Amino acid sequence: MSFPIWMSGIQQRTESALEAALPAPGLAPARLHQAMRYSVLGGGKRVRPLLCHAAGSLFEADSSVLDAPSIAVELIHAYSLVHDDLPCMDDDVLRRGKPTCHVEYDEATALLVGDALQTHAFQVLSSRLPGIAAARQLDMLHLLAVASGSRGMAGGQAIDLAAVGEQLTISELEFMHIRKTGALIRAAVLLGAHCGEAAPDALESLGHFANRIGLLFQVVDDILDAEASTATLGKTAGKDAAQNKPTYVNILGVSEAKAMAGKLRQEAHDALAPFGQSALRLHELTDFIVERNF
Repeated sequence: MSFPIWMSGIQQRTESALEAALPAPGLAPARLHQAMRYSVLGGGKRVRPLLCHAAGSLFEADSSVLDAPSIAVELIHAYSLVHDDLPCMDDDVLRRGKPTCHVEYDEATALLVGDALQTHAFQVLSSRLPGIAAARQLDMLHLLAVASGSRGMAGGQAIDLAAVGEQLTISELEFMHIRKTGALIRAAVLLGAHCGEAAPDALESLGHFANRIGLLFQVVDDILDAEASTATLGKTAGKDAAQNKPTYVNILGVSEAKAMAGKLRQEAHDALAPFGQSALRLHELTDFIVERNF
């Protein structure tokens, strides 16, 4: 199966799983549930579910089991975008080519949407997973919790907000993005692996791979923010520069940022060497992250 066909299949599968997992739009409180569905469905490349399924396939995990961690990670990601767009954060009006949640609804609803999506992610992941032992499922819940919290995504966002207008070093920027962007990407990969029979050394190799592509994703995101149009991105282009945020582009320049992306891309491929041809989908996703447009 070609990569585009495989990717489209996982994206469609994830969309269907998300639609089924989210509360029905007519269920009370209807406005909140409608806003949750508005913020999650019908947009995005679903990179994290793709990574979860690709990592799980390395260890022959069943797709039906991989759906739960895939959509749990995507729900956390979606909540983070809703909160990130709020006026108290990045104050953006466009996301995935349509008005942001607080613009389409209101700020209070958007705040509750983020809260509800976060808890719904753990509701999904704590439901019975056929073939997964309770102890392993508890490990998976812990993994997602750490990746989402103050030592992961939320902590990275706090560092990001504190860094506006500051001059960070590359190592400081990496420290921030390993948490803000990389933690959830790493969780997606490792959650997929946990759905199969992954040995500790395999998890270590995958963890290193995930760290590289987490940073790679952010470097490419910074380049796209500097070079792509709002229509292409589906969100406001040039926002980082306008808000005087530290990025790989404004620290290194576009040319050096692209060189760094190339280096991280190769390091990600190298980290997959122990898996041979079985890691084809993860190799393809690494290239997709570099070459994507929105």
